[in-house]
Amino acid sequence: MATDIRIDYYPTHEQQGIKFRRGHALPFGATMVPNGINFSIYSSEAIDCTLVLFERGEAEPFAEIRFPEEFRTGNVYSMIVFDLDYERLEYGYRMDGPFKPEEGHRFDKSIILSDPYAKAIGGRDSWLAKPNWDNIYPYRSRLVFEDFDWENDHPLETPIEDLVIYEMHVRGFTQHPSSNVKNPGTFAAIRSKVAYLKDLGINCVELMPIYEFDEWENSKENPVTGGLIVNFWGYSTVNFFSPKAGYAATGKFGMQVDELKTLVKELHKNGIEVMLDVVFNHTAEGDHRGHTISFRGIDNKTYYMLTPEGYYFNFSGTGNTLNCNNPVVRNMVLDCLRYWAADYHIDGFRFDLAAILGRDQNGAPLSNPPLLESLAYDPILAKCKLVAEAWDAGGLYQVGSFPAYGRWAEWNGKYRDSIRKFLKGDEGLVGEMAQCIQGWPDLYYYRGPTASINFIACHDGFTLYDLFAYNEKHNEANGENNNDGGNDNHSWNCGVEGETDDAYINQLRHKQIKNALSILMVSQGVPMILSGDEVGVTKNGNNNTYCHDNELNWLDWSLMEKNADIYHFAQRIMRFRRAHPVLRSRTHFQHRDYVGSGFADITFHGTQAWQPDFSPSSRCLAFMLDGAHAKSGTIVDDSIYVAMNSHWDGLYYELPPLPNGQSWHLAVNTDMPSGEDIYEIGKEPKLEDQGRFLVGGRATVVLVGK
Repeated sequence: MATDIRIDYYPTHEQQGIKFRRGHALPFGATMVPNGINFSIYSSEAIDCTLVLFERGEAEPFAEIRFPEEFRTGNVYSMIVFDLDYERLEYGYRMDGPFKPEEGHRFDKSIILSDPYAKAIGGRDSWLAKPNWDNIYPYRSRLVFEDFDWENDHPLETPIEDLVIYEMHVRGFTQHPSSNVKNPGTFAAIRSKVAYLKDLGINCVELMPIYEFDEWENSKENPVTGGLIVNFWGYSTVNFFSPKAGYAATGKFGMQVDELKTLVKELHKNGIEVMLDVVFNHTAEGDHRGHTISFRGIDNKTYYMLTPEGYYFNFSGTGNTLNCNNPVVRNMVLDCLRYWAADYHIDGFRFDLAAILGRDQNGAPLSNPPLLESLAYDPILAKCKLVAEAWDAGGLYQVGSFPAYGRWAEWNGKYRDSIRKFLKGDEGLVGEMAQCIQGWPDLYYYRGPTASINFIACHDGFTLYDLFAYNEKHNEANGENNNDGGNDNHSWNCGVEGETDDAYINQLRHKQIKNALSILMVSQGVPMILSGDEVGVTKNGNNNTYCHDNELNWLDWSLMEKNADIYHFAQRIMRFRRAHPVLRSRTHFQHRDYVGSGFADITFHGTQAWQPDFSPSSRCLAFMLDGAHAKSGTIVDDSIYVAMNSHWDGLYYELPPLPNGQSWHLAVNTDMPSGEDIYEIGKEPKLEDQGRFLVGGRATVVLVGK
């Protein structure tokens, strides 16, 4: 008799009325198949595995099914379970095996474990909704449905040199009451601000961690403020495949996947790429004193770097270190990133403490790290931007030497430090400034300027405003006696620590912010700004606000009015960068004329034209970019001259003459009041004196030759 039932989708076993059969070893995780769900999980040392099934939100499981021995293939347990209500299903595993910490094994079959490959996690569905601390299974694996209508959306593949990156915390961006949005602090709320981002000149948002994490982790009452200290930043992953439900207005309904995809689609529609800050260096399980959530109970020795005594290496500074160059873990990272690129249309990834990804299982740096190479050459990730934070908490600092394989860019910490020190007036920085504005060829000679992600402030450290308002960090509100956070801030308070009514000091601080934004936007490489720096946001001198769900991390939108001069300047300097391709080269300058224009592609100057002063006492540098050499001479742009003066007195800069009847026009002068500090594209006034220009003390001037 004919039948349309495939034999491999027909149950062979039954327990407690639940029918099941041997499953498919790949893919890992829970996958919907005809009439059922395929469950597959790896463990190299477990001697037994049990699938635990819950109705959504129920305290106790409705079934526990032990994997028969014949359902194991190698070290993979797989099973198809039929006729489950997958919309209401939550699942986990119990793993049995040796508990011998000194040998690296920490199995405990009394604990229900979350699936590392789960595509959604339940249990923290609404931000800071108080959980049931007696829950036997707090982080519950769920299935998701691949029914989202992307229409014609796809990753934008904007050339990396054309990006202006905006580092943003999902909740912090819209949680402040002044944001005036529905569902503040969520993916949905960001959609209400897309027009703002586009008008500002942003074409890439870098979202701080959106993988599922527990905001309650290490929560406690703040002894200083009386408020609640929480895990706000989210650098403590519970699951790498699942978006944070608490960041979704619809998270309580289990719709966080669709809400995030809708945001990505809306940003793409407006020409804005999406980059994720990913944390593959450690997990939320901590060290031997931490909670067992998933990886530790499934295969501790595979997933973590362990000492010979069975303790956790701590190159992340958070208690454990993911064993990324183990082939199994490496494949998980690859599967994860492929999933986000293919299913969420993510445009790029920034890897937190990426130097860890180049360590072997004993912690030693590898010369040819398998994971970094695999990511660089992966066919699905081929068009994704890959950005490394090229250092870790174990002291490995690889800025300029990170294994790049022609693909990786880096957060350039040296750029940040050099710009900061130059702006505060330190001596001996002119040579480094010349490197900064060129995309640092000494570091990235073989990789091009786009290997350098240029930034002056990011989430970790002072905001741009606080950089010029505080000499010292003020982290008392973190409850750690001001011992946390970095001390090498290279900041200058302009004369008064913190807020002041002194009009001169406030004007100087605003000028310094404009100096920083100007230099950032005329530097070769890829500029990144911190969310809120465009309106002068302050964190009151706190340079490590990882634990605050309050105004220290919420963007105060009223600053757009209070600091309107900073906002308008930021908006126009970003437009200036976009209007001038000579500022966005993929290749390093050759310091010669290779198109016959009569000028080299870049020339350096000082207060005297053609005579830069690189002496240790110098605080002055100017450079000219020849527009005929824009994009390696493939298109013609205006020539641009930039004069930077970090001396406290104004100085005359002799201007290099222009050819063919061209004249210098004033685009930027940070020494002038708002309205005269930066001009719209095409409306730059012609200089009356084409021979020299007075650059004010601690000021930056940008001229356009046309």
